[in-house]
This record gives sequence, C-alpha cells and structure tokens, in this order.
Amino acid sequence: MTTTWIVAADSSRARVLQVADREEKLVEVEDLVNPEGRMNDRELTSDAHPRLRGTSGPGSDRQEMSAVEHQVELFAKRIGEHLEKARTDHRYDRLCLVAPPRFLGALRKELTHEVRKLVAEELPKDLSWLSARELERHLARGGLS
Repeated sequence: MTTTWIVAADSSRARVLQVADREEKLVEVEDLVNPEGRMNDRELTSDAHPRLRGTSGPGSDRQEMSAVEHQVELFAKRIGEHLEKARTDHRYDRLCLVAPPRFLGALRKELTHEVRKLVAEELPKDLSWLSARELERHLARGGLS
C-alpha cells in the first residue's frame, strides 16, 4: 500500500498526517512548530538601532527581509529538510501539501527535486488549525485524496 503524507502548514505550524487505512482516516505523525512565525518584528529584534529599509546598495530595488519573514523562511527550510530526511527513510511515497498561498510558495522553494516529484497534490488554503477529523472532511469535499 502506498503511504501518503499530508502536510498542513502555515508560518507557525506544520502538521504531518498520514493516511492510515483504506477508509482514508488521517493520523497525525508529527507536529512541527515555529512560534516566531506569529511574532512581530519588534519582538524578534533586540537591537535599539533603527534599521534602514529600502535599497541594499546603489541602484538596487531589493527590500530588506523583516525578522519575521526570515523566521518563516527558516521554518519552510526546516520542513523541507524534514521531508527530505523522511523521503530517504522511506516513510512516505506520496505527498499532499496544504498551506496558505504565500507559505506554499516558500515551502516549494525549499523542497528538493526528489521530494517535489512525490508531491501529488497541493491545496492553497490554511487548514493547519483543523483537527484530523475536520481535515479529513474538508479534504474529502475538496477532492483532495
């Protein structure tokens, strides 16, 4: 039987659920947290000096990344590394990603080529706060299997 993992994530939490049986009941196998994803920049920066925002050099239009954005990026990287390790340990064969659009994009960037090949479906919604049973019902209605 193919082992399917569903990753329901947002910037502060990633729940890994596994399809447990033929009835497609979900069982939570892991819960990764990132409390910094819910903080604001002021809570994450300890220096008292103002930061210059805007250009990072002459002629550049690149904005400096906020402390929260940096923490969210690190969390997406941590999830990507976790999924790669689980893939090499043969813990899943198929992957479904459920996350708000912006975080889904950040997560995609952090997936290895091999993990990306196992992504069967994506759902750009924030459902990480639902219980396993509620998530089952929501995914069944949405056609995600």
